[in-house]
Amino acid sequence: MTRAAVLGTGSWGTAFAMVMADAGCDVVMWGRRSALVEQIDRDHVNGDYLPSVTLPDAVRATTDPERAMHGADVVVLAVPSQTLRDNLTAWRPVLPEGADVVSLLKGVELGTTRRMSEVVQEVGGVPASRVVVVSGPNLAGEIAQRQPAASVVACVDHDTAERVAHACATSYFRPYTGTDVVGTELGGAVKNVIALAVGMADGLGLGDNTKATIVTRGLAETARLGESLGADPATFAGLAGLGDLIATCMSPLSRNRTFGEQLGRGMTVDEVIAHTRQTAEGVKSCRSILDLARDQGVDVPITEGVVAVVHGDITPAEMGRRLLSRARKPENP
Repeated sequence: MTRAAVLGTGSWGTAFAMVMADAGCDVVMWGRRSALVEQIDRDHVNGDYLPSVTLPDAVRATTDPERAMHGADVVVLAVPSQTLRDNLTAWRPVLPEGADVVSLLKGVELGTTRRMSEVVQEVGGVPASRVVVVSGPNLAGEIAQRQPAASVVACVDHDTAERVAHACATSYFRPYTGTDVVGTELGGAVKNVIALAVGMADGLGLGDNTKATIVTRGLAETARLGESLGADPATFAGLAGLGDLIATCMSPLSRNRTFGEQLGRGMTVDEVIAHTRQTAEGVKSCRSILDLARDQGVDVPITEGVVAVVHGDITPAEMGRRLLSRARKPENP
C-alpha cells in the first residue's frame, strides 16, 4: 500500500487526501492547529474548510511533521505558496529519502520569481525527477463531493508521474500524465490573476462578452509567458491551462473570482480580507508573476492591471479603460 503524507489542512489538501485514500493509499495529514487536526483524526471531518464531507477512515492527522512523513512514499505539499520556503526549511531534515514530492501549490514566489517546483528542488534538496506538479480544474468543494474531474500530473520523469497518477486515480478523479512541469505550473499560477480580473468585471456589472474577452486574452498572456520559459504551447490548451482557467474564472466556488468581484464593487483589498477573513492566491502572487514576465520581456497587460488594482494605484474601472485604450495589434502577432 502506498503511504502518503499531505502537508496542509486547507480545502484542496483535504480533498486531495480524500482522493488518495479513495485510491487505496494510507494517508496522514499534517496541520498546525491542534483542534482541527484532532477533529480530522477523531471525527474524519475538516469542520473549518469542508464541514459537510466525511473523510475516509484511511485519513489520519497529526501536528508532528516527522510523524506525518515517516515512511511516506509520496509527500504532498498543500500549504500557501508564499509559505513554502519557510515550511520546507523546517521539514527538510525529516523529508523521506526517495519519496516523490507533489506540489498542489499554484503561485510564484515573491522576491525570487521561482516556481514552486523550483523551490522544492532548491530548499528541499529534491531532484527534479521526483518533483511532481498536480494542476487542473480542481475546485476542492466539488471534488470533495466526488464529482467527476480530471487533472494533470506532471514531472520531468514520466515514470514518477505515472506512480503519482496511480496513487490518485479513482472512479471520479482522472489524472493525465505529462512532462511539461513549467507549463503546468504557470497555467495554475496565472489563472488566479486572470480570475481576479474576471471577478472585477462581474463586480462592475459587466457581461459575458467582457468576461470571455478577459479569459481569452488572459490565456494568451499566460501562453506567451510560458513559451518564453520553455513550456509546451499545447499545455495551455489542456486541463492545466484552459480547463483550470475556465473553472477558476467562472465558478462562484473560486476564491480568486469572488475576491475580484468584491474589488469590482468598490471594496479595497484590506476590506475584502476583513469581510471574508481570507485572501486569495492571485492577490499574493500577482506581483511575482508580473516581475517574472518583466524579467522575460513578456507583455502581460491584464496581470499588470490586476497588480495596479491590488496595490491601490487604480480602480477596476480604470483598469478596463487602460486595457481598451492600448494600441491595436493582430490577435496572434
